[in-house]
Amino acid sequence: MTRVAFQLQVRPELLDEYLARHSPVWPEMLAEIAAAGRRNYSLFLAEGGTLVGYYETDDDATAQAYLAASSVAARWEAEMGRFFVDLDGRPDQAATALTEVFHLEDQLADTGGSPASDNDTDNRNDTEGSAS
Repeated sequence: MTRVAFQLQVRPELLDEYLARHSPVWPEMLAEIAAAGRRNYSLFLAEGGTLVGYYETDDDATAQAYLAASSVAARWEAEMGRFFVDLDGRPDQAATALTEVFHLEDQLADTGGSPASDNDTDNRNDTEGSAS
């Protein structure tokens, strides 16, 4: 499985409309995202219009190709393009990819560890921190 994160910048003057367009997304677009093989897809909006997206897929190149060939995705992306600053191309293809620097489950697996249980947190020292 591949985890993919990306970033876009929403035009501040269009934030309210951008949010409205995602509540809800067209049912046919939701179906295309799922048919492309993207799962656990989320968008997060930070102050100032910074948008971070995340999804998981078995094959990102195949998912990208599927959506690039989809007439539904082409219509959605054509309508959504105007919401973003300094975007050259379709939002789903031109977003800035983010580099993953930490993933808990991968590092636990590498060390032979397992996720902490609820009981383990009771023994945690207040000076311990988390990865960020």
